[in-house]
Amino acid sequence: MADRQATRLEDLARIAGVSAATVSRALNDSPLVNLETKRRLWRLAQEHNYNFRPSMPATLSSALATLMVAIPRPQGRTGKVSDPFFQELIGGIVEAARNSSCDLLLSHIDPTSLDDLSSLLSSSRADGVIFLGQSSLHQHLNRLAETERRFIVWGASLPGQKYCSIGTDNAKGGARATAHLLRLGRRRIAFFGDTQAPEAMQRFQGYQQAHTKAGLHPDPALTLPAHFEIESAEAAVDALLSRSIAFDAIFAASDLIALGAIRALMRAGRAVPGDVAVVGYDNVALAAYSRPSLTTISQNMEMAGRLMISKLLKASVTEALQSEFLPTDLIVRESCGS
Repeated sequence: MADRQATRLEDLARIAGVSAATVSRALNDSPLVNLETKRRLWRLAQEHNYNFRPSMPATLSSALATLMVAIPRPQGRTGKVSDPFFQELIGGIVEAARNSSCDLLLSHIDPTSLDDLSSLLSSSRADGVIFLGQSSLHQHLNRLAETERRFIVWGASLPGQKYCSIGTDNAKGGARATAHLLRLGRRRIAFFGDTQAPEAMQRFQGYQQAHTKAGLHPDPALTLPAHFEIESAEAAVDALLSRSIAFDAIFAASDLIALGAIRALMRAGRAVPGDVAVVGYDNVALAAYSRPSLTTISQNMEMAGRLMISKLLKASVTEALQSEFLPTDLIVRESCGS
């Protein structure tokens, strides 16, 4: 195979038996070159490591559309694609894209500004972009929505929002999880989660609402800022135990936090659910196989993928996409005792 630096436009033209001008037009998806020739020249350029934009336009790959997934570094999460929640959400998007005959790109860019967001839409050949999470970009996304319709966000629905988001009713899910623990007679329920993150904050609001509805006031000492990772949850449990703060349940803002809490509790000799009942949020696959298996609030990632893909395919310049909530379910397993 030719070396990337050695392969020139003229080399491709010679190999293909066409002019250098034709190669240039084809690689820029010019309408002056027929579709069959474009496809042949794009494949030749890829085979010979020619230094050009590697993403083939949807018109050349026979895909209905080319869509992109971008993952802003989330508040409260590690930002790693290996996070089980992201893995399952991306899996739902990939399946939906495949079933809709769409190509899917995964961006390495971590957008932090309006310019970054705009660049993802203008400089790539993607027909639409899915942002997984708002992070601290809410106001930038609002401004982007003033001029651009070809994007959708997985995340919370926030006040004054102008863009389309898909997510669950986090407050309702948080209230449902907490109410379940209260029905079981638990009264010292800790909340683990980073309330600087929009979704975690709404789940915390649900936690508060459930207490208020039951005529109770949660102890502020039971609210601990745990990031969406196992080690952060373990540190939160250790903090409660070291300060001798009594607690008989934990509502965690994610399954990963809940699983970390269970591990720390068991290491400290606390029985789950005997001493402490635990509920998570997300229903990642791992939740069903932990010991004890984890009670959690489910988010349907397959439905999320289908909804985001279908909305992007219907996006138009004139009509704004409408945000939607996905249904949530309380999945009762061993970590609560019933």
